[in-house]
Amino acid sequence: MAFTLELGEKAPDFKLLATDGQTYQLKDFQDADVLVVFFTCNHCPFVLGSNEVTRATAEKFIPQGVKFVAVNSNSVNTKPDDSYEVMVEMMEKEQFPWLYLHDISQETAKAYGALRTPHFFVFNRNRELIYTGRGIDNPKEADKATVNNLDNALTEHLAGKAVTTPLTNPLGCNVKWDGQDAHWMPAEACDLV
Repeated sequence: MAFTLELGEKAPDFKLLATDGQTYQLKDFQDADVLVVFFTCNHCPFVLGSNEVTRATAEKFIPQGVKFVAVNSNSVNTKPDDSYEVMVEMMEKEQFPWLYLHDISQETAKAYGALRTPHFFVFNRNRELIYTGRGIDNPKEADKATVNNLDNALTEHLAGKAVTTPLTNPLGCNVKWDGQDAHWMPAEACDLV
């Protein structure tokens, strides 16, 4: 079995605390025509470099029935900056248009097969995976990006078309797994394409 969810697979459920103090499950987003779940964090230069592009993409598609849910699965033992408290501070400062959930057990990251931050998973109305991978092709230096794969996938899907490029390799820092070296990745978590 692949480490990362494969195209067509259903979105795994979760029950996670958000920075707004509420706990959310997959069913809380059942009204969304499209659900984007993405794994992110507070410190990664690839996340920080592309947050504003992700914000612009979210603001473009939220009026079209797309919901965005961010998940931080990084171990605070490896990266103290990824604590819940810092997540709350970041959301208060940045006012991102998505919920920011804390996956302290890392079970959600394992269920989805999150490889890096950021790593995007796009699900259709039936919560089947239709796109996974990077947001843009240069998240560290977003001003040099030439392709917004996330925007392309959402545009095509909402137009009733098949996603031309449904699978890309996420670009970013690897997820910080508890009890492992900061650069460790599971052996089965190889490149997606």
